[in-house]
Amino acid sequence: MGNLTTILYFAYAPALALLWYFYHQDRLEPEPKRVVIGTFILGGTLSVSVALIVESLLVPRWFPRIPALLPATFLYISLIAGIVEEPAKALAIKYAYNSGHLYGIMDGVVYGVAAGLGFAATENLLYGLGYGVHVTIQRALLTPIGHATWSAIVGVGYGLKAEGKVYTLAPYFTLAVLLHFLWDYYAFMSSISPVYYGIVLLIFTINVLIIRWLIILGRKEDMERFWWYRILGGRRW
Repeated sequence: MGNLTTILYFAYAPALALLWYFYHQDRLEPEPKRVVIGTFILGGTLSVSVALIVESLLVPRWFPRIPALLPATFLYISLIAGIVEEPAKALAIKYAYNSGHLYGIMDGVVYGVAAGLGFAATENLLYGLGYGVHVTIQRALLTPIGHATWSAIVGVGYGLKAEGKVYTLAPYFTLAVLLHFLWDYYAFMSSISPVYYGIVLLIFTINVLIIRWLIILGRKEDMERFWWYRILGGRRW
C-alpha cells in the first residue's frame, strides 16, 4: 500500500466508520442518507476551504509570506483554530438546517457529527500530505471524535432553534470553540512535555461523554414525541 493510499485510508475510513455508527443512533426517524452524506462532503470541502483561507491570513502556517496579525504561539494558534473552524463547519450544518431535515436534538447530533467528521477526514488528509503518513495515523481516531463532538454541540443548537426552543446559537458555538481550543492547546503542549498527554486524554474522555449525553437526550426527546409521530401518520412532528 503506497503512502497516498495509506493516508487516504486512515484519513477517511475512521471518519466514515464513525459516521455510520452515529447515523444508526437515530433509530426512530433516520435522516435522509443523501442529506447526511452531503453534509459530510461539505464539511470536508467547503468548511475546510473556508477555514484554510481564513487561518492562512491569521497564522503564518500555510502561506508564510502573508504577514500574520500576531506571533504563532501555541495559545494563539489554538484559539484561532477554534474560532475559525467551528463557524466554518457550521456552514455544512446550515445546509442540513436549510434542507428542513434538521429538527431536534438527535438530528442536530447526526448532522453535526457528519459535518465534523467530514472536516476531520480532510484535515487529516492534509496533515498526512504535509507531514507524513504517521501523522495521519496518529490523528486517525482522536481528532474525528473531537471534531464530531464540537460540531454536534453546534448541531444541537440548530436543532433546538428549529424547534423554537432557543433563539441564539452563541452558547453552543462558545462551548464548541472552548473545547476545541483546550484540545489543540494541550495537544501542542504535549509536544513539549509528555505530562500534557494526560490532559489530552482527559479532554478526549470529556468529548466522548458529551456526545454520548447528547445522544441520550436526543433519544429521550424522540421517545417523548413518538406517539404523536404515530398519530400523525409518520409525518414530521
